[in-house]
Amino acid sequence: MSESVTVSERAARRVAEILKSEPEGTMLRVSVEGGGCSGFQYKFDMERAKTDDDLVIARDGAVVLIDSVSVNYMAGSEIDFVDDLIGAAFKVKNPKATAACGCGTSFAL
Repeated sequence: MSESVTVSERAARRVAEILKSEPEGTMLRVSVEGGGCSGFQYKFDMERAKTDDDLVIARDGAVVLIDSVSVNYMAGSEIDFVDDLIGAAFKVKNPKATAACGCGTSFAL
């Protein structure tokens, strides 16, 4: 996989904060699903089990899992955490997305 997915320092810090209040061994799973206003949407879940084909990104105390199908849609992306006037949220900066919605969780390829 030449284009991997990365996690920004801000996102890693926020994931690590969230995981501190979860049971030991909990990880953040990021996946891509059909739906959303632009065709695909990102989904964020807490999970304790990983599969053999998951991409595992560990950084600064945070562990992020991405399944092999979602990695194909997210290649070259950066998972970031943004805290601005409209709220705080994880955002995926995806260079493959040709369109995105205002909420930042939905995209088109």
